[in-house]
Amino acid sequence: MSVYGYVQIALFFVAVFATTKPLGAYMARVFAREATFADRVLGPLERLVHRVLRIDPHADMTWKTYALAALTFHVAGILVLYMLQRLQGILPGNPQAMGAVAPDLAWNTAVSFVTNTNWQAYGGESTMSYLVQAAGLSVQNFVSAATGIAVAIALIRGFSQRSAQGIGNFWFDVVRATLFVLLPLSFVVALVLASQGIVQTFEPYVTVPLLEATKDASGKPVVDQVLALGPAASQIAIKHLGTNGGGFFGANSAHPFENTTPLSNFVEMWSMFAIPSALCSTFGKMVKDVRQGWAILAAMTAIFVPMLVLCTWAEQAGNPAFAGLSIDSVPSLLSAGGNMEGKEVRFGISASTLFATVTTAASCGAVNSMHDSFTPLGGLVPMWLMQLGEIVFGGVGSGLYGIVMFAIIAVFVGGLMVGRTPEYLGKKIEAFEMKMASLVILIPASVVLVGTAIAVVTAAGQKGIANPGAHGFSEVLYAFSSAANNNGSAFAGLGANNVFYNIALGLAMFTGRFGVMVPVLAIAGSLAKKKLVPASSGTLPTHTPLFVTMLVGIIVLVGALTFIPALALGPIVEQIAALATGS
Repeated sequence: MSVYGYVQIALFFVAVFATTKPLGAYMARVFAREATFADRVLGPLERLVHRVLRIDPHADMTWKTYALAALTFHVAGILVLYMLQRLQGILPGNPQAMGAVAPDLAWNTAVSFVTNTNWQAYGGESTMSYLVQAAGLSVQNFVSAATGIAVAIALIRGFSQRSAQGIGNFWFDVVRATLFVLLPLSFVVALVLASQGIVQTFEPYVTVPLLEATKDASGKPVVDQVLALGPAASQIAIKHLGTNGGGFFGANSAHPFENTTPLSNFVEMWSMFAIPSALCSTFGKMVKDVRQGWAILAAMTAIFVPMLVLCTWAEQAGNPAFAGLSIDSVPSLLSAGGNMEGKEVRFGISASTLFATVTTAASCGAVNSMHDSFTPLGGLVPMWLMQLGEIVFGGVGSGLYGIVMFAIIAVFVGGLMVGRTPEYLGKKIEAFEMKMASLVILIPASVVLVGTAIAVVTAAGQKGIANPGAHGFSEVLYAFSSAANNNGSAFAGLGANNVFYNIALGLAMFTGRFGVMVPVLAIAGSLAKKKLVPASSGTLPTHTPLFVTMLVGIIVLVGALTFIPALALGPIVEQIAALATGS
């Protein structure tokens, strides 16, 4: 890897951690209803929204009411987005006169964007009108991300409140997350992206002459090209900040109109980690012990860095199957070396592997390279980051509440070791919390493994597999890992736009999102009712390097025990076969 690659990675971490504390402190003030610099501008707008929607911001909800409100809101969102797609052909904002989206694809896409997954079995520029992109998909990018933040804040309240019946107000939290966090950040990022040449227009597509004429597959001359345009910059901003990932164009962030320059690439990567990282600081401030937030952030970083190193090393080392051939894969001034298949030359290996690791750690799913073209070990990294539960930074809100579930399990194990009732942040962790935390971990894992098994043994599932053998299995395993953990990226070799995968992956996305969210809210409600237990000499400190190490160990152990057998059938055996071929 070049010096430029090392510098870029170092600058990325500097940029993320430099904004963690100020952004985290700001969000803590926002959700604690304290005064912020944004109140003068956004306060009147928030109050107007409350009046129009008849929201009582001071009404407290039990966890069941909070969960019911979230489910009702998002089921309604699925129906509205489904109808927008089905009626696309007769609605305005459609200068390319695109027809209605097929029922199974419309279902899949509606569930995908409502669950913050943004799995795309279609090409955006050839399938969705401007109206659907802007008023349908972009709106869900905001509110699905806001819901993740809201649930994380509700869980934090469960720890910080004493003997309370409620955990906050879902409608207030979603409105505040949208207006005070996501909208301002998206506005700034969209301006930066537009300044780099990312398109933002409602004009129709443009036809331009080719510099050199060519011929199509049938031998007919081709003298011009249609350039797809649209209001992209605004959607690209929230797709990264909200860890959504759905691209305006089919090629996602590898498309030159979505990701134009090294600066836009850097800003997009920073955007994916900015809020998840800052929420760790918010967590520490709202529970009145900032060390707890830094411990969570340290655990995330301790897992992320080795995964980044492994992915970059695997891609820079090149395809092991080529080892016995006369192929020069050594980097030099004139060659990037390594495995450049599926990567943009303007980004190279380091920016591609950093982006791939960030987007699958952050539950975003945006891509600037094709993960299907990675080496077996290089492709294993993003797959396993998703399978860990999207908790290594993770999605906005969902990453924090996901890793807190593992922290609850870690303190439970620690309590068993010393023979004490486990406590976390002054709240006793009892049977109910452990059952709910177990569901959070088991539900997505079960969906991944069962869904993959069904797909590879049924004729309908096998039809979408383009590559035979281990790599074809990896494509299916990656798809269900991505769907159940609400990531949205894919191994591109899988033909997923058919009835089987559209329905199956849609069910996986819905179950993976709300099958996790409801148990988290149940834990929040249970903890809120409990009294604070004063710390004693027997209390396990949860802010020390020892606890961070224990937390990381439990995450890795659970991930390994759950998915190593499946990974052994895919990328691991593929790596062994490639080594045997190249030797």
